[in-house]
Amino acid sequence: MKKFIIVFFLVSILSCDNRHQDVIKADQIDIEANLKGIENTRQKFMRAVMENDGETISTLITKDVKTIGPGSDAWNDMYIHATNKGPFPYDSIMMFPKETILASDSIAYDFGNSIVYYTNSEGNTIELKNTFLAILKKGEDGIWRLHREVASSNFEN
Repeated sequence: MKKFIIVFFLVSILSCDNRHQDVIKADQIDIEANLKGIENTRQKFMRAVMENDGETISTLITKDVKTIGPGSDAWNDMYIHATNKGPFPYDSIMMFPKETILASDSIAYDFGNSIVYYTNSEGNTIELKNTFLAILKKGEDGIWRLHREVASSNFEN
């Protein structure tokens, strides 16, 4: 019985060591470089929306992106009047991140506010505010992309 306990103990220790070899430690993540990469994606996205550049926008989102926009009447009006503009039907967006957290070297979440502007059917520019929580994924090419987003028309100050 003693031999069994010793063998079991040794196997347990060795198996624990093997499991932790693949884990990336926080001090191995270049936080500054990753935050710069996320900011770069954010800036490219805002510019692409303003330039109505759907091709660039498609390079800044994952293939299986899912977004849930604010559900207020004002936001619903925009989506109704701009159906031909795709999932980001506004003329411009300004994003104000409040918190960006790296969960790993390839997953991050971004929390903040944004203001979008769109032109309604009467030709008036409409401003809409929201608070967002986004999950970003870094591709094998090193580019951070929007993977999931949930937004609220409640504006968090």
